[in-house]
Amino acid sequence: MAVEDAMTRQWIPLTEGEGPEAYLVLPEGREPAGAVIVGGEMFGVTAHVRDICERLAAAGYAALAPDFYWRKARRAELSYDDAGRTEGRQLMTALRSEEVLSDLAAARETARKHAGSGGTAIIGFSLGGHIAVLGATGLSFDLVVSYYGGWLLDGGIPLAEPVAPAARSEAIAANTGFLLGFFGADDFVMSLDEWHRVGERLRDAGVAHEQVTYNGVGHGFFCDERPETYDKAAAEDAWQRTLDALARHVAVRPR
Repeated sequence: MAVEDAMTRQWIPLTEGEGPEAYLVLPEGREPAGAVIVGGEMFGVTAHVRDICERLAAAGYAALAPDFYWRKARRAELSYDDAGRTEGRQLMTALRSEEVLSDLAAARETARKHAGSGGTAIIGFSLGGHIAVLGATGLSFDLVVSYYGGWLLDGGIPLAEPVAPAARSEAIAANTGFLLGFFGADDFVMSLDEWHRVGERLRDAGVAHEQVTYNGVGHGFFCDERPETYDKAAAEDAWQRTLDALARHVAVRPR
């Protein structure tokens, strides 16, 4: 059997009744080395997000991508054109922190059931990168990874209200084993100055963390479905760093 086929993929409910769902991918034939919650960009649980889940499962982790838009549009999968961006902004700005944290709590509970003897991580991209850091203000994770998460300190969307997540770095320090952040210096969503100030807040609060900045790289550099923003070198470097961090902070350790 091919490596990419040695896994199971399915949508599952996270709560009873008409609540949130998530796309779950499990490695077959072995105990997961941990569980990873995946938060996608504002376009929903796209093929790109599902592919990330499958890449994580191929690496030995249970991967779970929650549908944060379920209250307005279930299993939204938007295109990368102007229409998709318009709908994505509408759905994104309808999100509220207390609702997203509730969904994340349900996702974390489900992820833990599939984590084997490993830990639990959350990885997010753009909007999902913001959600990953937001989640760390209220939930415990062994590893938090934010790829170009915006609105982290200065806000700018309703999800960042009343207090942006990086402004609550003391809570992040209490909940997080390690935080890893990736950012392109030419990002249009968040300035390089804000990115540096995020690091200062994390450092002052005692958050164990690393920030990686890619010069000459913009927002969305990891998404290979958008050639206009994709940066192969940065994406490959960030992914290897992510796998290394998962191995250090989440994976089952030899007894």
